[in-house]
Amino acid sequence: MGNSTVYSKIIYSRQPMAELPSLTARYPEGKVFLATEENVDKLWGEHFDGFINSEGIRKVVIPSGENNKKIEAVVKIWQFLSENGADRKSLLINIGGGMLTDLAGFAASTFKRGIHFLNIPTTLLSQVDASVGGKTGINFNGLKNEIGTFQEPEAVIINTGFLKTIDAGNFKSGFAEMIKHGLIHNPTHLEDLKNFDLQNIDYDLLQQLINDSVDVKTWFVSNDPTEKDIRKALNFGHTVGHAFESFAMEAGTPIHHGFAVAYGMIAELYLSVKKCGFPEAECKSLSYWLKEIYGKFEIGDDSFEKLYKLMTHDKKNESGRINFTLLPETGKIAIDQHCEKELIFEALNYYRNL
Repeated sequence: MGNSTVYSKIIYSRQPMAELPSLTARYPEGKVFLATEENVDKLWGEHFDGFINSEGIRKVVIPSGENNKKIEAVVKIWQFLSENGADRKSLLINIGGGMLTDLAGFAASTFKRGIHFLNIPTTLLSQVDASVGGKTGINFNGLKNEIGTFQEPEAVIINTGFLKTIDAGNFKSGFAEMIKHGLIHNPTHLEDLKNFDLQNIDYDLLQQLINDSVDVKTWFVSNDPTEKDIRKALNFGHTVGHAFESFAMEAGTPIHHGFAVAYGMIAELYLSVKKCGFPEAECKSLSYWLKEIYGKFEIGDDSFEKLYKLMTHDKKNESGRINFTLLPETGKIAIDQHCEKELIFEALNYYRNL
């Protein structure tokens, strides 16, 4: 798969609605459907109504929130498609955050063994991460994205206008994935992010930064579509981060995905120092910068075992070893780094004592 196939699908547009007619034209009448989530429907529903009504598109609305990213919501979409005569030549347009694009993408990729879908991500996290790269998934048995497929969307339409209605927490959540992209591949992008004013957002500049960030992700995806090798770089911060996320969810105090990844990056930067010789001073300054943006999720000694156990469930592990993507330096990666339990506890301790 060459770069062009991945790149050509990402459309940066100030007018996402204006892009749709050319993308839906090749589907038979009555075979284009739309999936969205309650919050997005309330905020942006009217924005899409003209197009939906003129094209006779039927829509299904899923309750918002990560706790709805489950098989029951997939069944709801399957039933909706089935009852409305969707067939293998149908298209599902997914409008929403990462939860919705992951979930509806999974529903589309499995319905009748896979129908086409396209994503219009409405949060920063979904624009730079979830909706790009062809991974779909739902949570299962208390584990994040435990069930899913690799399936590229037909297109992803990115518009920063949607981001004007998201709160600071959701904005920072997406920003963490951009920081990760800078760390694993593009030091210049990282510097641009350090200079970005989170208190006073410049949406034009942001569009360029999103473009730079998505370029990093598409580079890894196009070189390794099904995560056999270097695409694992995109998991930096996620092995520990997903454990934090599941831990917080179980404790009834859920945290944003990007916040969990930020905490994970702090711990994995420490592991990078110990295993790969990442510069210690740089690890410290990055840790304090991340802490300044994301605050801290308090953990006690008693939570280390639980977090470790959650890490052992990570899909990227092989034969019982916990594998990390670590950094020898900014912009360079070392995949499949096995860390012993003792060292992982040391990293959690470093994070806790920050």
